[in-house]
Amino acid sequence: MIYPIVKFGNPVLEKPSEPVTAFDGELQKLVEDMFESMYAAHGVGLAAPQIGVCKRLAVVDITFREDPDAKLVLVNPEIIHTEGRQTQNEGCLSSHSITSSFWSAGVSGLDDQMIQ
Repeated sequence: MIYPIVKFGNPVLEKPSEPVTAFDGELQKLVEDMFESMYAAHGVGLAAPQIGVCKRLAVVDITFREDPDAKLVLVNPEIIHTEGRQTQNEGCLSSHSITSSFWSAGVSGLDDQMIQ
């Protein structure tokens, strides 16, 4: 199922997301739907709140379908450190005018198979 992308200004993007606690078929279906929605929007990353789902879940594919092994699922991700500073327009699917200010960030979390 392809979900519409929630745009900047929608309160769901400001609301704290709930942690994922069940690693089941419902989560797997949501992950598949998120990849499908991300590809339909021509994106390389998508967080669940961007499709209106308040879960701590994100998907990433910087190869845009070219390398299926490069697909990344982040369950309950946490930013553990940031480094450097830069300012530029970010390719966010919810808002193309938001600027990024970190050169790199380290993230910790699980994948959809509960592997860190």
